[in-house]
Amino acid sequence: MLSATSKADDDAFGFYHDVLRVLLAGNVPFVVGGGFAFSKYTGIRRRTKDLDLFVRAEDATRTLGTIAAAGHRTEMVAPHWLGKVWGGELFVDVVWSSGNGIAVVDDEWFEYAQPAQLFGLPVLLCPVEEMIWSKAYVLERERYDGADIAHLLLARGGHIDWQRLFQRFDEHWQVLLSHLLLFRFSYPSRRSVIPRWVLRGLIGRLQRELSSDVPERTVCQGTLLSARQYLVDVERWGFEDARLDPDVQMTAADVALLTRSIRDEEENAGLGVTPGGPG
Repeated sequence: MLSATSKADDDAFGFYHDVLRVLLAGNVPFVVGGGFAFSKYTGIRRRTKDLDLFVRAEDATRTLGTIAAAGHRTEMVAPHWLGKVWGGELFVDVVWSSGNGIAVVDDEWFEYAQPAQLFGLPVLLCPVEEMIWSKAYVLERERYDGADIAHLLLARGGHIDWQRLFQRFDEHWQVLLSHLLLFRFSYPSRRSVIPRWVLRGLIGRLQRELSSDVPERTVCQGTLLSARQYLVDVERWGFEDARLDPDVQMTAADVALLTRSIRDEEENAGLGVTPGGPG
């Protein structure tokens, strides 16, 4: 992705290469995701100041410690999902879950990873299915990964393990359906990329849902899609926060830490949430 065309490129190449080399030498298991994996899968290249490495949660501390021992500055940003490695303005994100506690890195991320070469080193790329799964929930106002998902489907749809992807979303099947419908809208001539049985299965679930009673529990699952934009629902309008459900790998402390960082950003930017009310 980066070529040695400037000092900045040389610095980035050297920093990323060294982090990868250290982990490979230390036998620390990781897969490469983010912009680099996206570029490998789709051919779409974009400049980035970071490299995303995905590790199992039980390897998070070891990963950061191994890199720190090699002389790089590391930081545990959020215990439930994210650490960072700094190299000047460049950084590496060490990730073991999605920020909403849903897409936790497990053995399947490694079992289905794809071999590749990056910065002259042998690495494993995050499986396409896991990239789609984790990106599907990134629906913030300032970052929306829907187009990334559409391009992954366009480029790799014929190679996707649809059954596995279907299972990844599980009870959040509506999120998958929404992205597949948007793909069909974006690429009418490529609708066949998505197998009919996938859509029939999802639409069947929708039909059963339409025939069922409305749940009595007042929960907002929007917080799984945007940590910022649905805060008003759980802070002022009395909705339960779906991030605290048992099947989500977040604690009240994790939610509080994330909310504090959002509030700090808003305060620094002079922003705030308008009270109002639902409806």
